[in-house]
Amino acid sequence: MASSIDATSGGIVSAGNSTAALDIKTGGTTAISIGTGQSVTITNLVLTDLSLASANITTLTGTTAGFTSANITTLTGTSATITNIFDGDGAVRAVPSVGAAKTAEYTLTVSDVGNYVTVGSGGGITLLDDVFTAGDVVSIFNDTSGTVTISCGITTAYLAGTDTDQASLTLATRGIATVLFTSASACVLTGNLTA
Repeated sequence: MASSIDATSGGIVSAGNSTAALDIKTGGTTAISIGTGQSVTITNLVLTDLSLASANITTLTGTTAGFTSANITTLTGTSATITNIFDGDGAVRAVPSVGAAKTAEYTLTVSDVGNYVTVGSGGGITLLDDVFTAGDVVSIFNDTSGTVTISCGITTAYLAGTDTDQASLTLATRGIATVLFTSASACVLTGNLTA
């Protein structure tokens, strides 16, 4: 017998053995279906609905179990993993790291959206035009005992609370900066920054 979780009623409506399929339903319609013998890990799940539109999924790795290419940004591998699913308001329980600290000049990419980039000794950050779209957000953490330069190659970069286009900004030691892109050629930066 399959297990079924109905988001409308908020409970498990039927349960079977651990090798049975699992369906997660909303409003009586199956939103996530996991087949028998498949392994799925879901981390940081924060959803107001289970429509699983591409805007709600950062990465899906593994075999599809009720997912289609229209629902995912990236599909690879042999086991399914969903991480950092956002609700309609962009809420998420944790901000993931993009990986190891950058120890050389690093240009932000679209894959950094929704994540934080750590800068290590010798590192710096560059922002360029035509990479991001309005609403994209990236955080930067300076994990050094010195300052880090953020080079603003993007057409317009404002330090929050000012009205001057900045060519570069300085991120303080152990400081955090958040970059909000308002278009493909403009952004606003806030945090432990000086012009």
